[in-house]
Amino acid sequence: MRIISGHFRGRSIRSISGPGYRPATGKIRQALFSMLESRGLCWPECRILDLFAGSGSLGLEALSRGAREAWFVEKNKKAARVIVENNRELGVAPDRFRVFSKDVLGFLRMGGHGAFDLVFADPPYGKNLVSPVLREVQPLLTAGGYCIVEVESGLDFGPDDFPDLELLINRKYGQTRIFIWTARAKK
Repeated sequence: MRIISGHFRGRSIRSISGPGYRPATGKIRQALFSMLESRGLCWPECRILDLFAGSGSLGLEALSRGAREAWFVEKNKKAARVIVENNRELGVAPDRFRVFSKDVLGFLRMGGHGAFDLVFADPPYGKNLVSPVLREVQPLLTAGGYCIVEVESGLDFGPDDFPDLELLINRKYGQTRIFIWTARAKK
């Protein structure tokens, strides 16, 4: 797998294989990042949270484009080590990334993370994790921040399921559905 754009463009990153791991394809990553950039996302100001990170391809792509910092959460210890190695091999400064080998919901409920401008979530299919994760993510997003969720194509949500989020995009790519929400201004 290769980084699509930015400082690390064309550089390879390692991924892991096994049940439940499906790295975001180049086509999907390109589409996601194009949608974000068309909305005026300013990478150097972004603090990223990559949940169910796998190889870290989404967070690494954001760092390549200039994101200030990325936190990766991946329960599988082997995958978490791959994320650390990918960051080191790309030469990402140690103060620009953190890797947590923890259960995502447990991590989110720990608190003390600060606010994030962009959250990626790519939960395992068929585990009913999207709603609980989004409920925990809502308070972590900056006003106007984005939450991107990649799920199986048959999964859908109503626009009112998450009152602090506004659904901007609901798009299918083959077996995958991409949702992009933005955080409403806090009252």
